[in-house]
Amino acid sequence: MPRGAALSSEILKEQGQPDAGYQVVAVSRSNAQRIATWPVTGWNGAYNWILNARGPSSPIIRSGDQISLSIWDSQENSLLTTPSAKEARLLDLVVSAGGNVFIPYVGDVQIRNLTPEEAREKVQTALEPIISSAQVQLSVSPGQQNSVDLVGGVAKPGSYPLPGRNYTILSLLSQGGGIQESLRNPVVRLIRDGRNYEVRADKLLAEPKLDTTLRGNDKVVVDADRRYFTALGATGNEELVYFDRERISAMEALAMIGGLSDARADLNSVLVLRDYPVAALRQDGTGPQHRQVIFTFDLTRAEGLFAARQFGINPMDTVFATEASVTKARAVMGMIGSLVGVSNAASSVGN
Repeated sequence: MPRGAALSSEILKEQGQPDAGYQVVAVSRSNAQRIATWPVTGWNGAYNWILNARGPSSPIIRSGDQISLSIWDSQENSLLTTPSAKEARLLDLVVSAGGNVFIPYVGDVQIRNLTPEEAREKVQTALEPIISSAQVQLSVSPGQQNSVDLVGGVAKPGSYPLPGRNYTILSLLSQGGGIQESLRNPVVRLIRDGRNYEVRADKLLAEPKLDTTLRGNDKVVVDADRRYFTALGATGNEELVYFDRERISAMEALAMIGGLSDARADLNSVLVLRDYPVAALRQDGTGPQHRQVIFTFDLTRAEGLFAARQFGINPMDTVFATEASVTKARAVMGMIGSLVGVSNAASSVGN
């Protein structure tokens, strides 16, 4: 008989045999928390994010920044100015890898990790032995190490200079034109010092404490949440279903796929199929014993319903609703009824 899904007895008929190759775990309230401690599958297990304390409002000077100096000296025999121009300009001085700028008659002055005002005072102090009355004005143009890259997922990606040490990731996203509306379930990724930090965009927007400050050389990428699970069998929809939140329970997964088919699904046996890596296998009860595990739920009992609320779906899981055996019986009876109807109709025509 043609059917849309398998019976649970057909799928699980090999359980308990030595060569079954898979493990069957009936999920209940008593073991749901223990199963939650098993290694995660399908991704790294959780979004991770960092919080930074706010710093001074002015930026700090880094290697690669460009410094411009205006030095005023009223002395007649100045080393830096001429009688007709009492101002000397030193433009586009690049801060060296060691954090220094070279100033004539003074030499190297260490200004890295100083604010512009602190650097101005240090340069003016360094000039005092040769120009006692010198007054200094300093401006900074951020270099590559004092800028951040907004890579994608926004209207205006590009490299943006840091205007201050309190420049946050939401300010950067706003300057880049905001997150693209067409992006499905967006995730914000921060790449810093070779490490990735991720947070869902809706959570970042909802919690002000997550609006972390940026550092030079940071890279920010906005991308779609690519986690999904598969829905098959006697469900409302058979499809790939993308995660729309950080964690989805088995009960929420059923709601996302339109529930179970009223006429077909076996509420006694809803299955979740999952693959574990070899490194996750345990024989002491603290983890899965086989790479392939089938979790079963009995949704006709309160025990099974509460267990489904506690059980978390992992990316790349398969949620499978088996077909009730009564469906097959109904199909057989329907076919018999159809045959009888055809036979009666034929008899009527013959008569």
